[in-house]
Amino acid sequence: MIEVRHLTKRYGRYTAVEDLSFTVQSGAVYGFLGPNGAGKTTTMNILTGCLAATEGQVTIDGHDIFDEPTKAKGLIGYLPEQPPLYMGMTVREYLTFVARAKGVKTRQLDGQLERAMAVTGTADVADRLIRNLSKGYRQRVGIAQALLADPAVIILDEPTVGLDPLQIVEIRQLIRSLGREHTVILSSHILSEVQAVCDRILLIHKGRLVADGTAEELERRFAGKVTYRLTVKADAVHARQALEAVEGVLDVQTKTDGGRTRIELTASDAGPAMDERLSFALSDGRIPVLRMEREQASLEDVFLALTAEGSQERPMEKKSGRKGGKKP
Repeated sequence: MIEVRHLTKRYGRYTAVEDLSFTVQSGAVYGFLGPNGAGKTTTMNILTGCLAATEGQVTIDGHDIFDEPTKAKGLIGYLPEQPPLYMGMTVREYLTFVARAKGVKTRQLDGQLERAMAVTGTADVADRLIRNLSKGYRQRVGIAQALLADPAVIILDEPTVGLDPLQIVEIRQLIRSLGREHTVILSSHILSEVQAVCDRILLIHKGRLVADGTAEELERRFAGKVTYRLTVKADAVHARQALEAVEGVLDVQTKTDGGRTRIELTASDAGPAMDERLSFALSDGRIPVLRMEREQASLEDVFLALTAEGSQERPMEKKSGRKGGKKP
């Protein structure tokens, strides 16, 4: 659905995005994750045609965002970090205005409005002024305008910033529901949000893509050494001999306490295969296992490890209203 190839954006000597390449497949929710200043908003603005790129190519369902902007943008619904709302309009007036701006035909207008408001839960505030709505409802109206004209791709830039915990849960549930009918790209610096909502994660740091995969894939790929903690009913020497013979075991530390041996074991990999090898080794040695637990790197550990270098806050990303083109 979306192909990004060697995308670069420079502001003079400052590089916000550098040689960024990735692919977004249809029918999934993608999390564009990175610390503040990583280049997420710049990338979102380029993907939607709101900002020119210095170098590189972006295609939406085969349409180049710079060479065929009308066709490419027609496939995208976009919610910027600051929703483009007109506070003096009612919700219905605003959505009607946006729908007409997007070229929705008159005979389709009422159906488009009703669907967008039904999906986002804004039908009950349709005739209220936007200025009188809560932050959560304003965000829902922002998502509703992104849904108008039934785009194939929905791009949401930091959609839960400034919301209270209940509003965050509601918006996350809404995003998950959108993923059943649209391809969704969610930009966020909040790790728990990406874990809760997204099918795949694109981790960006200092304008570069540093990881791509599901949360589970990233945890496995970057986990490194894994720690097992066991309690067995056997003497320490017997237990150590059984475990040190297992392929992938790097170190075994034991402590005997009242006929039981507590073991801390370091292995080179984790997962069902290692679990089975350890279990079989203890079973073959006729060593009863009272407890076994595994501790491996979480997605938070992966995020911190991949973004630790040069993690000082970068200069604020500039925004631009220019459209199309490949020159800065």
